[in-house]
Amino acid sequence: MTEPLLLGVRHHGPGSARAVRAALDAARPRAVLVEGPPEGDALLPLAADADMRPPVALLAHAVDDPGRAAFWPLAAFSPEWVAVRWALDHGAAVRFVDLPAAHSLAMMGDPTWSDEEDDEGDGDGGDPAAHVPEALRVDPLAVLAEAAGYDDAEHWWEDVVEHRAAAKDGGDPFAPFAAVADAMAALRETYGHGTNDRDPVREAYMRLRLRAARKEHGDEVAVVCGAWHVPALRARTTVTADRALLKGLPKVRTETTWVPWTHRRLARRSGYGAGIGAPGWYAHLFDAPDRPVERWMTKVAGLLRAEDHPVSSAHVIEAVRLAGTLAALRGRPLAGLTETTDAVRAVMCDGSDVPLALVQDRLVVGDVLGEVPDGAPAVPLQRDLTRLQRSLRLKPEAAERELDLDLRKETDAARSRLLHRLRLLGVEWGTPAAGRGGTGTFRESWRLRWEPELHVRVAEAGAWGTTVLAAATARAEADAAAATAVDQVTALAERCLHAGLTDALPRVMRALADRAALDTDVGRLARALPALARSLRYGDVRSTDTAALAEVATGLALRICVGLPPACTGLDADGAAEMRGHLDTVHAALRLLPRDAAAEDVTARWASVLRRLAARDAVPGVVRGRAARLLLDDGRLPEDEAARLMGLALSPGAEPADAAAWIEGFVGGGAGGPGGDRAGGMLLVHDERLLGLVDAWLTGVSAEAFPHVLPLLRRTFSAYDPGVRRTLGELVRRGPAAGGGGAAALTAAGAPGFGTGLDETRADGVLPLLHLLLGHGQPNDDDRANDLVAVHR
Repeated sequence: MTEPLLLGVRHHGPGSARAVRAALDAARPRAVLVEGPPEGDALLPLAADADMRPPVALLAHAVDDPGRAAFWPLAAFSPEWVAVRWALDHGAAVRFVDLPAAHSLAMMGDPTWSDEEDDEGDGDGGDPAAHVPEALRVDPLAVLAEAAGYDDAEHWWEDVVEHRAAAKDGGDPFAPFAAVADAMAALRETYGHGTNDRDPVREAYMRLRLRAARKEHGDEVAVVCGAWHVPALRARTTVTADRALLKGLPKVRTETTWVPWTHRRLARRSGYGAGIGAPGWYAHLFDAPDRPVERWMTKVAGLLRAEDHPVSSAHVIEAVRLAGTLAALRGRPLAGLTETTDAVRAVMCDGSDVPLALVQDRLVVGDVLGEVPDGAPAVPLQRDLTRLQRSLRLKPEAAERELDLDLRKETDAARSRLLHRLRLLGVEWGTPAAGRGGTGTFRESWRLRWEPELHVRVAEAGAWGTTVLAAATARAEADAAAATAVDQVTALAERCLHAGLTDALPRVMRALADRAALDTDVGRLARALPALARSLRYGDVRSTDTAALAEVATGLALRICVGLPPACTGLDADGAAEMRGHLDTVHAALRLLPRDAAAEDVTARWASVLRRLAARDAVPGVVRGRAARLLLDDGRLPEDEAARLMGLALSPGAEPADAAAWIEGFVGGGAGGPGGDRAGGMLLVHDERLLGLVDAWLTGVSAEAFPHVLPLLRRTFSAYDPGVRRTLGELVRRGPAAGGGGAAALTAAGAPGFGTGLDETRADGVLPLLHLLLGHGQPNDDDRANDLVAVHR
């Protein structure tokens, strides 16, 4: 070698990776220089560790600002990774030669420097965490593809590189790099540095590192970098000129480590500028020893079979044939991803894009998650998290998965606490999901997915402590001190209980008491109470002492009872609708409070407040109607009294809009619990007096007023189940002639869906099962009599 070997590549290209390996085998350099931050030099020997499995990434972050971070991802089919492994396997020196992360991280957000993000194929291995620049950058692949007559840069790259036969170019392993270097030189003559102001600085530093390597190892040096930079590394410049470009660069203290990466984060659609569209496909091309199309179709068939799609060996054979035919028709040397995808859609998916989307997600992109050895540097918080993940058997995975927890089991309770603590620290590894296994408070469901960026979040959270528990406790105490509203503190108290942060609770409770004593806004108090009530319930499940929390919750509820009546007067339509929601949330929260003397007193006071609201004409109709409904559902308002209140609200002297709002509040959705819409409809189905009052009022609304009340009525009744609406319509159509209305009228008339009477023998047959489900044991004769009366009603 009389000159350094400059190997210009495309990042994450399997064809480039194979070519790099062949060129290094032929040249046998004494030193290999790779595009990347030199702070990672000390970490390069870990690439040969048996526990290091790509995809992985170098992570560099500022010590004083861990959120200022950048990744340099490497996959098994990345040319840089192949070069590093070749050097380690052959005893050659290996170094990173790109601009130090200390400078590139300091430049982040600095308007002096154009933000830098890798465009497809430009050979730029810079900062993947930077933002996409406003100015349009040059895409060398697109320019070269257009010059070659291709309208798709990916197709051109596959044809000239990925599908290049081993014997092409006379077997010369250096020929493809020479051709790419000449092409890039022509592009650099036309476009300069491509509007990226940081490239000349990076390339000046690369030249300095190359000179130092040549001084140490002579000309037996190979450089593996983005093809875009090769002409700049060939340029004849002076050391003085290069150092002048680097003079005065901003700098920060950094730390660097290896972290796991994923194929999904390598994908272009994830926002990574140097990403590729099909990392799973490229990994297959790199790993397949031969017959890549046949092996790919076999993978696809296996995936579809696992998802219960009928795919046979005949489908695989036919798909391979069709992919080859499509490649020939399109003038391509081999079938590429486009041809294989078209063949899979036509042969294995019956022309449907639904199963094809599964292939795209699981195979073309994939959920491969890399691994790094234990010896890789890590912040103390990351090490504690890794220890907890292992002890609790919670392995980080790139694929999203559901996790159901039973909080009565110690391991599941510990898993729950860990996930809640991480969420409090901003490490969103898991998000709560609607449970499938049960609706009780003993169960939790989570949706888990580990993203590489979470390593940055962990590094940021390390400022709060060296363990997950200590960091979460410190963060909770700081959040409590910074909170300005009572509902913020109650939400924090709930999160502390879920996370088991007993040391943080006293400070949070003091902050809660202080905020609650000063807050006079009934709306904020009402929004704060549900979180406290839930915390009390979950405190019992998690064996947490919640005496102080119960005292604050009781005081908060009493303050709501005092302030709510005056707050419900003088409201406009929007304010009345919001206040109705507060009634629902407070009513539901009070049901969760422990049944002690203090809670009973609060419940009694709340019922008194609802009675006052239901009877006051100055209160908006939607609030009065909802107050009456909540009392009726709790058995604190006799049906006769409910009918009287409805009669007053719907009397001829009432404003039609206010009357319609009362109906919306009384029979509309919510009602302080789940199933409120259905329950409101069934109330009218089974109480002919209430339905008759609504019907009589509605038929008496004048033609002029009807358009004004119609939207409220439509909003109310459209929330009912179709069956409930159909039954109400049937009841109204039959009218009083059917026996006074109600379900009893339809039963007597033998209408569709109703029996002609109560069959006590059949009803008695379901009572044992009903009592078993309710946990009441076997029914006695008195139970049967009471149940039959209830069924008849």
